[in-house]
Amino acid sequence: MTTREQQLQYLEAMGIQAWTARHAEAAAVEGSVEPDPEPAVVVAPETPAPAAPVTSVLDTTDVSGLDWEMLEARVSECRQCDLHTSRTRTVFGVGNRNADWLVIGEAPGHDEDQQGEPFVGRAGQLLNAMLQAVGLQRGQVYIANILKCRPPNNRDPKTEEVLCCEPYLLRQIELIQPGLILAVGRIAAQNLLQTQTPIGKLRGEVHTFRDTGIPLIATYHPAYLLRSPAEKRKAWQDLQLAVRTLRERRQ
Repeated sequence: MTTREQQLQYLEAMGIQAWTARHAEAAAVEGSVEPDPEPAVVVAPETPAPAAPVTSVLDTTDVSGLDWEMLEARVSECRQCDLHTSRTRTVFGVGNRNADWLVIGEAPGHDEDQQGEPFVGRAGQLLNAMLQAVGLQRGQVYIANILKCRPPNNRDPKTEEVLCCEPYLLRQIELIQPGLILAVGRIAAQNLLQTQTPIGKLRGEVHTFRDTGIPLIATYHPAYLLRSPAEKRKAWQDLQLAVRTLRERRQ
């Protein structure tokens, strides 16, 4: 099977109809004769300043200097908030620890709590298809969550829970030094960008993650896309924006 045929399969899994433009132009999605204008791009600096250590809003857990193994062990023993009383397993993160792409979601769900790995249910399958649509395998990116433990009944994370987990995520970012952060879902995007702006207004732009110079792109959570398949086209635009942003950053 050719690469083009594989990409068409992945786009089909996302519910996106692919078409080939005349005069051999790049493929677009959703079959419209005139493609939508590209989302506005706030270009990251060509030569960002060296990434400074990211500081937590609430430094209750000193994880500075911890390597991957020590950090994962610290997370597995964490008792900083009440979520440790109801969790089955902590969900540290998974993937390539030298990845260009860092995908950050909200919090573990039931399947993730049982298996100890982020995005393993239906939403995870769709996330895999989204990544494959831009030529990435799951193992090529790193995937983590704002929270390392599942909130009961999949409720939204509480502010104090996010702050307790934040040092772990910030240390992961320091260790990976990704070329790009993809924030999937409202809660991930708002917490990473420290804003209450709705996800619909955050997506379609290139943001910068705090003082690191790392570009951040927000998009819809795969679980939301399963409930609202009409929004998959916007998620595809966000992924294309991410690809362009990373390519420009490397130049």
